[in-house]
Amino acid sequence: MIIVDTTIWSKAFRRKKIAGKDQVVVDNLYKILDLEEEILIGSVRQELLSGISDKDVFDDLKIKLNGFNNYEIQLADHDLAAEYFNVCSRNGIQGSQTDYVICAISYRYNFPIYTEDRDFNYYKKYLPIHLYKRV
Repeated sequence: MIIVDTTIWSKAFRRKKIAGKDQVVVDNLYKILDLEEEILIGSVRQELLSGISDKDVFDDLKIKLNGFNNYEIQLADHDLAAEYFNVCSRNGIQGSQTDYVICAISYRYNFPIYTEDRDFNYYKKYLPIHLYKRV
């Protein structure tokens, strides 16, 4: 299983035509989806839906997101995410709560993270996570 971050889903759901590097990113996501190895966590889902002012677009995306493998965050995931926040903060690295939850789930279940967010390169200096290597 592979945790797919907001940056990847966002590229896949853009209304504009994509090309180049972005197309490679989306093609890799499609490969993951074909194998049904994607994990969509609630916090990422929330980020994807936030800021969509058009109700029809919001509803359409919400329905599309229902078709992906959802992972329900456990209390232990939040505890570990808080620990990771503290570790990174002590080392001068700031990150979002969603990022740290992703890192916690990645570690607890040994799931790689598929992201274009460069912050994860900083996190992995101090946290036992690994990133998905694109094909």
